Amino acid sequence: MKSALRALQQRSEPGVPAPQIRPRRMRRTQSIRDMVAENAVRVEDLIEPMFVVPGAGVRREISAMPGICQLSADQIVEDARSAAALGIRAVILFGIPERKDDVASGLSDAAGPVQQAIRSLKQALPGLVVIADLCACEYTSHGHCGIVTADGAIDNDATLALLADGALSYARSGADVVAPSDMMDGRVRAIRRALDADGWTDIAIMSYSAKYASAFYGPFREAAESAPAFGDRRTYQMDPANAREAVKEALLDVDEGADIVMVKPAMAYLDVLLRVREAVRVPVAVYNVSGEYSMLKAAAHNGWIDERRAIDELLVSFKRAGADLIVTYFAREFAARSARRSG
Repeated sequence: MKSALRALQQRSEPGVPAPQIRPRRMRRTQSIRDMVAENAVRVEDLIEPMFVVPGAGVRREISAMPGICQLSADQIVEDARSAAALGIRAVILFGIPERKDDVASGLSDAAGPVQQAIRSLKQALPGLVVIADLCACEYTSHGHCGIVTADGAIDNDATLALLADGALSYARSGADVVAPSDMMDGRVRAIRRALDADGWTDIAIMSYSAKYASAFYGPFREAAESAPAFGDRRTYQMDPANAREAVKEALLDVDEGADIVMVKPAMAYLDVLLRVREAVRVPVAVYNVSGEYSMLKAAAHNGWIDERRAIDELLVSFKRAGADLIVTYFAREFAARSARRSG
């Protein structure tokens, strides 16, 4: 080996000086790489999604999402305690009601699973930031994110009143943040006005400003039992071909009162995330969605990728593209490894 190396050195072009600028100096050891890293994922940046179902003692694994479960409110508290012990400061709740109907009446039900979970979480973990996803899709019998008219269209303005009622119900239950994910026009303004008029001026809005009509939501629809019974969601969720429109949507939401804006999904939309980050002056979140989670888990299960390295690389890519907050099913897995490293 040494003789081969000497031979290569002797064949170097004579008279050509050795490079003076050597970027590899800053990659030589892990400590140096950490010292000069341009971006880092903090556990405090992560938001863990949780799926709430009626009942007690329920812990039902979602087949398409290994390690992720539908949980009753008491089990949500147990998992949130584990997350908080690892430094995770926020969770976002999705509800699966016992009964669904055409007008999503369960969305604003004070006895609904999300409302119960919020109350339980705030009693057990008052410092935890509890975010309530705000959408009709889990509560409608047809699976769409709004009120459906007789001809099968989504009635935008009738849906705004429904979302406002849902936001009020979550606020009254103790939520810190409501997160409209429906993509109806004008919903942030309608929600902000309803909250303020009822005295909930401190409740923040995290708007899914750029939510794309994506194939990466498949596992979530199993988890939330929210697949549309007919058609699809392309008349209200964004076209994957568009990026400038995402900036327009984010700016509109900020103007209407959004405190945080979000891009969803994450992996295929890093360019959109960067554009939105450059356009707004509020925190920007990104949602590392179910399909992205399941793909990585499947590849790791088959031995095709190194799961830990892939998770780290994935999450830091969101920070590099401009995310302040990351909604991810990998939250506790990443946080547990971070705790071991720091310990």
